[in-house]
Amino acid sequence: MYSDKKKRRWPLLILAVVCILMGTLAGWKVSGTSARDMEEESAVALLAAIQRSALQCYVVEGNYPPNLAYLEENYGLQVNTRDFYVVYDAFASNLPPYVSVLAKP
Repeated sequence: MYSDKKKRRWPLLILAVVCILMGTLAGWKVSGTSARDMEEESAVALLAAIQRSALQCYVVEGNYPPNLAYLEENYGLQVNTRDFYVVYDAFASNLPPYVSVLAKP
């Protein structure tokens, strides 16, 4: 038997739009989280690089470096001061320095 009813496609269209919006929001949320995680990992990697360079200086020269510039000049350390605040406090030449790395807002 022939039926002359128009099929309603609005529910499928609305469902498709809602799914696309949900996928977009989920992707945006994940990308924001991964950027923060990457920034934290970069700060940890920079801290480890500074500590390794200071220890290498101690092994080679017998004392810890007096400042961060000494490590940059003599040991090839590269510090990203554009994205991070770095605190390097050398109390004595025979004690490891206090190093802190914080991401700039």
